[in-house]
Amino acid sequence: MKVSIVIPTYNEEEYLPNLLESIQRQDYEDVEVIVADANSTDNTKKIAEEYKCIIVDGGLPGVGRNKGAKKATGELLLFLDADSVLTDNYLKCAIDEFMQHNLGIAITQIVPLEKGFINELSHEFANYFTKQISKRKPHGAGCYGILTYKSLHEKVGGFDEKLDFGEDTDYIERIAQISRFKVLDTPRLLISTRRLEEEGLKTLAIKYTKSTAKQLAGDKVTLDDVNYTFGHEKGKLKRNPRILYSLCGEGLGHAIRSAIVIEYLIRNNYDVIVFASDRAYQYLCTKFNNIHEINGFNTVYENNSVKNKKTFTHNMRDVPSDLQRNMSKMYKLAREFKPDVVVSDFEFYANLLSHILNIPLVSLDNMHVITDAKYKVSPKYMKDRIFAEAVVHAFIQKAKKTLIYSYFYPPLKDTKDTRYIKPLVREEIKKLKPTQKDYILVYQTSDSNEKLVELLKKNSDIEFRIYGFHEDKREGNLLFRAFTEEILYKDLKDARCVIANGGFSFITEALELKKPVLSIPVNKQFEQILNAIYIDRLGYGEHHDMITQNILDNFLENVDTYHENIKQNYQTVPNSEILEVIKDTIDSLI
Repeated sequence: MKVSIVIPTYNEEEYLPNLLESIQRQDYEDVEVIVADANSTDNTKKIAEEYKCIIVDGGLPGVGRNKGAKKATGELLLFLDADSVLTDNYLKCAIDEFMQHNLGIAITQIVPLEKGFINELSHEFANYFTKQISKRKPHGAGCYGILTYKSLHEKVGGFDEKLDFGEDTDYIERIAQISRFKVLDTPRLLISTRRLEEEGLKTLAIKYTKSTAKQLAGDKVTLDDVNYTFGHEKGKLKRNPRILYSLCGEGLGHAIRSAIVIEYLIRNNYDVIVFASDRAYQYLCTKFNNIHEINGFNTVYENNSVKNKKTFTHNMRDVPSDLQRNMSKMYKLAREFKPDVVVSDFEFYANLLSHILNIPLVSLDNMHVITDAKYKVSPKYMKDRIFAEAVVHAFIQKAKKTLIYSYFYPPLKDTKDTRYIKPLVREEIKKLKPTQKDYILVYQTSDSNEKLVELLKKNSDIEFRIYGFHEDKREGNLLFRAFTEEILYKDLKDARCVIANGGFSFITEALELKKPVLSIPVNKQFEQILNAIYIDRLGYGEHHDMITQNILDNFLENVDTYHENIKQNYQTVPNSEILEVIKDTIDSLI
């Protein structure tokens, strides 16, 4: 019995060859393959021609399937998605079981192409769920493969082209009303997990549970109901702007402010896919679904100093494998996601990807003040400045727009495509009502500053609450805290002042709450040095390369003056104003 395989496509050059190869490997000879293409802009049609497929004009999936079925000469029709792959002996097993049970329409069960516990578990659950639902009402989707007779297809008038979603389920139900339906037991269809990776398991489960519930109730489901997009027919199908957002994973500053931006974009109907490494990945995973882990660059610290040679050696050892792994993962997901804009918060690989795929890049970080502003610093920092400038230039090249978070504003070299924006501060911080109690908050980027700890111990009449050493313990007047947002907020709210490195995010949170800052930046970390220099220049606190008893005493004597300077001169704005600028910048490139 001849079977006609119908495959609707749009820009499927990455997946279609695997499906066509699997069809050629089948132990079933009487087969024709019809590709219904929706005007692809890549090599999809060329690939179909090379595999001797029959090619017809397509459209939305239902339209493409109908046009393919009209061209078919087989007695049986098998509708497949382009990102599926037939397992060995699939056709023979499927048709034998189909005939054995005297069926009129059937679907098969699915197995993920990309292995892994979550993938396999979710697909087995999908199989179980579909079989259980089908006991009550025939149910299925095109991704499962749909096998039926051409005569039955014609009898029901094919797929309902007025439906923009759920046309496959509707089709199965209508044919099942005049014949027998079954979820086949033996054949398995390998399918891509790309939609699962793009949207996340939780989001996808909610969408399809919602659509299934409506369909079981006899209601029609639309694209808007489940926020589903099919890539072709731009201008006719509504789809949200798509942002590929990638951020540096070292420290939590990039992650904290990025969470504010990502949440805002999602709330404003942007589709966002996020790449992050290390602590940023761990932090964002607790807040969003669509977060993908990559490997990032790490700085080596010893005795509160950056070790440039060790940092270089450490990172260069991993760069070849990281480059291949990261770019392969990001490229694959970006090709499927088709972002309109790439946003990089000082993340190197997204910058590369934007140029490879020719997608506009927005640079959104606090680092570019180093390269894009005019300012003077002491000659003793010149070597650190040159190194930092080289790193910034290496990480981000030729961004279409550059937005620089800052609380100080030296003149910019270019004001056409570069501008300052105020720092984003967590709403939890903004809502606090600060007071001044007797303790001092100490916040360290790394846990290598042992000299600071020894000095603080000697000031036994002052309580210091210390973050950055990753432990909860008390040593006399020192109270060490492991990082917990809620406790840190409370400690910062009531601290008299803060002692910190030069980390941008913590400094801006301290200034938001009018807390004077004694900044001891990590040695050779020029970004922190520049932040600290401007704390001193603006009268918000002091900058020193190291801390001594005299420095601590002098700072505490002048805390009230610094506090008054911050109250009088440091201006804060609502996050909404900053986020609107970011949104407008992204929109200008879409």
